[in-house]
This record gives sequence, structure tokens and C-alpha cells, in this order.
Amino acid sequence: MGLFSFIKNAGAAVFGIGKTNEEDDAEARAATEAKELRLEEAAARNLEETIADLELKVEDFSVFIDDDMARVSGQAYDQATKEKIVLIVGNTAGIATVDDQLTVEHVEPEAQFYTVVSGDTLGKIAKHYYGNAMKYPEIFEANKPMLTDPDKIYPGQVLRIPNLD
Repeated sequence: MGLFSFIKNAGAAVFGIGKTNEEDDAEARAATEAKELRLEEAAARNLEETIADLELKVEDFSVFIDDDMARVSGQAYDQATKEKIVLIVGNTAGIATVDDQLTVEHVEPEAQFYTVVSGDTLGKIAKHYYGNAMKYPEIFEANKPMLTDPDKIYPGQVLRIPNLD
């Protein structure tokens, strides 16, 4: 009888059984995308829970994550709450940008944001922004509950610098 040669992937195309390499690749890509989507959804839910646990005043809050971008929406009580939410989400590992879709119930002046560099202290930052290192508690208070200790800041962290006027 001997051996018969077949075109391996023709059977899948004709009878719908087995998988071609292209179908295997497509299925693997789909599985990877589905896993990434589940991870992004879980990360978004975790961020929503974190905001709730911190008891920040925001209604109808939601987070949507797509790759390294997070979109936040809802209604924050005030500008400080809105800024804290943006910072909490943005200071999360894996998030590169935050699309802020939050509205504010009580409008007030916006704070500045500052990215911590190596060697920074809250006193050094206060000296730069306010001309007085002893005003560091203003920065510390403006960043609660994200900060729990004025001596525990790290390079790359983004902080709120409130307007003192």
C-alpha cells in the first residue's frame, strides 16, 4: 500500500475538523486578548474598590482600562477629590495615562501636579512651591489618603501641590 501524502491543512478547510496554523495563531491571539481584557477589567474593579475604601466622595464612579490607559468617570464632590482620584489611578503600576472624564460638584481652584525625583522631600518641594519648607504639611494633607507618612514618597510618584491662595 505505501504512504500517502496529504496536505495537512486542507482537511480542516474542507471538513471543518482540525485547525490550520493560522487558526491556531488566531485562537492563541484571541485567548491572549481575552486574558488581557479580564486582567484589565479586574484591575479596573480593584481601582474602583480602592477609591471606595478610601471613602473619597464620588458618585457613579467607574474605571475603564485599555492597555496602559485608564479612563475615569463619575462626579467628584470637589476638585481635590477629583485630583486625588486621578493621582491614585495614575500612580498605579501599569498605567501610563489617565483620561479624566470626572465632573466636579463643587468647583475650586486646581492644584498643580509634581513628579517626585530622587532626593526630594516634602520640605524641599514646599520650599520650591511656597518659598517655605515648613509648609510641607500642606502638601502632605493634600495627598492624604495616598500618603500615610510625610517621609514616604518615592521617585516617579505624582503629588498634588495645592494652591494656598
